[in-house]
Amino acid sequence: MRDFAEWLSRFRESISDYAYYIDFAKVHKNVDTIKVELNILNSLIGSQNIEAEFDALVTKYPDTLKCVPLLLAVRASEIYAIDEDGEFTYEFPKPNQTAAQYRVFMRKTGLFDLMEQHIVHSLVDYATGVETGLDSNGRKNRGGHLMENLVENYLRKAGFKRDVNYFKEMKLADIESKWGLNLSALSNDGKTVKRFDFVVKTEQTVFAIETNFYASSGSKLNETARSYKNIAQEAQSIDGFAFVWFTDGKGWISARHNLEETFDVMEHIYSISDLENGVMGRIFR
Repeated sequence: MRDFAEWLSRFRESISDYAYYIDFAKVHKNVDTIKVELNILNSLIGSQNIEAEFDALVTKYPDTLKCVPLLLAVRASEIYAIDEDGEFTYEFPKPNQTAAQYRVFMRKTGLFDLMEQHIVHSLVDYATGVETGLDSNGRKNRGGHLMENLVENYLRKAGFKRDVNYFKEMKLADIESKWGLNLSALSNDGKTVKRFDFVVKTEQTVFAIETNFYASSGSKLNETARSYKNIAQEAQSIDGFAFVWFTDGKGWISARHNLEETFDVMEHIYSISDLENGVMGRIFR
């Protein structure tokens, strides 16, 4: 019998890899799509007559307007603004306002000041910095895949091959049709759509796998523990099928009681430490 307290004590603070922080390939790709237009707008930097030059520039090169939202760290192609002079919706890159109103926009958002006062020297460099900041918002999505990637690496090290004897993101219905299993106990007779992170097929058993890592606490942890406890208990009645859960993270400290309840009844619940100690070879034989 494993000791829960000892098992929990080995949970990690973080599993962030080097690529977690910024996806620079994506940053450069996004900037490259508007690099020409940004360089055209560069002619406004240090301008002594920026409003007139802006009019002439967007008249000759209207596509330059598509750069404007990024300069304000906005992903949308439509920006709403309101003040004592009224409310306006500005569309980029296809203008829906007069040139005079776009000048108002550039002045009131501070973009004209940014350029005419030479606060920045290169809009390409500036846009790269903005993209870098915006990409930091993608860390949550990247973080959600870190545990999946870690588990998949251990599957490969254990000798499993993707789409041969392990599969990624499989729905219950697909598992049933591929291996002729009856998983109605898990799907509430087909009423619930469930997708597992991985499925491993050995000679005698189909293993459905869920993975997650919680660096911080929250109500979702208790819900997850209860849900996976139910799945594990229901899976026990299905011949040739087993449920496996790989989880970790100090966030579980605050939800340890719910996790312990699941730990007590679930045969296949493992941490990163278990992965490092070769648990893959012991489960999937």
